[in-house]
Amino acid sequence: MKRTPLLNAELSQLIAGMGHGDVLVIGDAGLPVPPGVRRVDLALCAGVPAVSTVLEVVLTELQVERAVIAREALGSGGDMPSWYADNAAHLPQAQTVSHEDFKQLSQRAVAVVRTGEFTPYANIALISGVVF
Repeated sequence: MKRTPLLNAELSQLIAGMGHGDVLVIGDAGLPVPPGVRRVDLALCAGVPAVSTVLEVVLTELQVERAVIAREALGSGGDMPSWYADNAAHLPQAQTVSHEDFKQLSQRAVAVVRTGEFTPYANIALISGVVF
């Protein structure tokens, strides 16, 4: 049995196969998955699992070089959303792009992980780094 927190076999295998610069998207329940991009569907019901929970667990296995979120996810004062802030200690400063540009970036993702999150624009693209 694995020692790390990530127990989902499909997601763990996907992360193990990623290389430097590959993109993994963790998205809310409504984020469209582009044709041809693998979908890892973890959604059970509204809010379960939350993006922050999935992100926290994914970060135990994935070396992240860069993170990208939609500008629309920022609060009125430009503050990072709570689901990002909850994991900020383990993430680089996020690059912000328009939601349309975010959806374009999703087209080159190795997968989109669908959560049960119902918060608008609660989506993050993780660009993998290297551990050496």
